[in-house]
Amino acid sequence: MKATKLCALLLFPASFFSQINSEKFVIDDDGITVEKADSTKKYDEVFNNNNSIYSLGKKFTYSYYYQNAGGEKFLIKKGQNIMQPQGHTIPDWEFVPFERQDNETINHIILQTFSGNPFQKEIPEYNQTAIGYDHKMNNGQSFTMEMTGAIENEMNVWIHPPRSNFFKILELNPFPYIKAPYKIGNQWNWKLKIGDHWAEKRWLEWKGEIENNYAYEIIDKKNITTKLGNLECYVIDAKAKSRIGETELTSYYNFNFGFVKLEYKNIDGTKTVLELEKVE
Repeated sequence: MKATKLCALLLFPASFFSQINSEKFVIDDDGITVEKADSTKKYDEVFNNNNSIYSLGKKFTYSYYYQNAGGEKFLIKKGQNIMQPQGHTIPDWEFVPFERQDNETINHIILQTFSGNPFQKEIPEYNQTAIGYDHKMNNGQSFTMEMTGAIENEMNVWIHPPRSNFFKILELNPFPYIKAPYKIGNQWNWKLKIGDHWAEKRWLEWKGEIENNYAYEIIDKKNITTKLGNLECYVIDAKAKSRIGETELTSYYNFNFGFVKLEYKNIDGTKTVLELEKVE
């Protein structure tokens, strides 16, 4: 989305957004505004080709760190193999201090966009831009690669965070999300049901399904220093609340590069921070 186009949208009354919504968009099962499906067009024409930030083929490289309750910072590394019920093993993960990282420490997370619907067989009605998260180790190899989705249009921008190995903790936090009108003071809500397969003894376990209720607000617009230079960003404050506790996210959104910084407060009071370093 070009900033000039977004600024133009702010000049229209709220009724204009309702009209756009009824003509071009629908509210999906998750409560996010998405493009209407069109059987006469290819998948990319409907859901991907209008993206200006998360456009096809782009790569977004993020650095990250985890901070415990004592203020110490860690990265994630490959751990011991765990036997699965199916008879095969998968590697576990563990925390490692910055000064003790090795070749199997994850040093970057790379978000990449893909064409088409990668979930065609399982979810033929899927309506998001496919994105993959590649968890890169210092040795250049991938620890894990996960596929998920993002939504980008003039009504809102919303993305799944990385959620494999340690990063499954982010399922309990607000997702990165900004919604029109793009101005300070705009508030909106969202909710999501989360199963107990996301539970983890290293932060919190629970039984049964929970429902996260999210409250978002654009609280500021300011320049921040990043690896990509000094960028003007909207600052979005988000809070999530469920029967198991509360989490938070402060995100920084730039019209050219999307979510350039994500500061999470986790369910156990710890923090996870992701910062965009490179776009290709």
